[in-house]
Amino acid sequence: MPDLIPDPQRDVRPTLEAVAARAGVSRATASRVVNGGAGVRQPLVDQVRKAVDELGYIPNHAARTLVTRRNGAVAVIIDEPEFRIFSDPFFSRQIRGISRELNAHDAQLVLLLVEGSGDFERVTRYLAGGHVDGVLAFSLHTDDELPAIIRRFRVPTVYGGRPERSAAEAGDVPEVPEVPYVDCDNRGGAREAVSHLVSLGRRRIAHIAGPRDQTSALDRIGGYHDVLPGAGRELMAEGDFTVEGGARAMGELLDACPDLDAVFVSNDMMASGALRVLRERGVRVPEDVAVVGFDDMASVAEATEPPLTTIRQDVEGMGRLMVRLLMERLNSGTGAWPESVVTPTRLIRRASA
Repeated sequence: MPDLIPDPQRDVRPTLEAVAARAGVSRATASRVVNGGAGVRQPLVDQVRKAVDELGYIPNHAARTLVTRRNGAVAVIIDEPEFRIFSDPFFSRQIRGISRELNAHDAQLVLLLVEGSGDFERVTRYLAGGHVDGVLAFSLHTDDELPAIIRRFRVPTVYGGRPERSAAEAGDVPEVPEVPYVDCDNRGGAREAVSHLVSLGRRRIAHIAGPRDQTSALDRIGGYHDVLPGAGRELMAEGDFTVEGGARAMGELLDACPDLDAVFVSNDMMASGALRVLRERGVRVPEDVAVVGFDDMASVAEATEPPLTTIRQDVEGMGRLMVRLLMERLNSGTGAWPESVVTPTRLIRRASA
């Protein structure tokens, strides 16, 4: 039968004083090394770290916060319904990039989901409590309350995706700096997608757009019209970045324009729904209608029938860049705001176009 009586020698956790004694330094020096402080010579740093390893010492989070004035945590805020976040591989890839980069910076990811206006009060309380060092926010909508909350508490923030600029961010309130963002070249990628369809000899090219309250969708609409400025309204349908939204929009387009011969779809999830409807209606892809998506989510694009030609953006890399910009902001002695980053896109050709 196991011994249920605690062993005092075994259960006592090593103290910072024990680390200092083992390393032959003062407690203050050991504290600065363990809790991330500066101003300690490298030989002493090495001695303290060796003592920590030998004793199995676990730093006290509260003490570290006092020394570094950091919580070691970053909030990731996503303004989308839960079902989308856990069903759309775009979000899992971006969160994976964020998580890996935060791990490299010894920081913890705190995921905050916003499904409706009622959740903003909860997020506000959390940010006001000073629990995190910064915020990474993405999938913003034009009516989002998040930018105003972030400005109110002046939390260091990086956006994923180009946000709609409010009056304050546009310059009406000069003391509020523009928040940096990481985005892909949505407009340029859309131009490349539509130009590819034109190069195939397609002449009735439709577009399934994303929701118009998101700048990524608006920029992709802009790229479509850059190539086809005279495209009529009957060649445009709006989806919601979901499979079912793409299927519904594809049905609307076929009813309105039965002679269309190509469609550029604003993301891969909607493109998979569009391909399903085309197949159900007996339309051959790419012989009758060529299809190009956007994102290059391999789990989607390689699994469709036929495999999807699409525009690739480095979603995981963009997540990493968001963290790097935030850390640049946090580690800047002057509190300088880094520049926004727009990453390139490229066409990935498969069988659908």
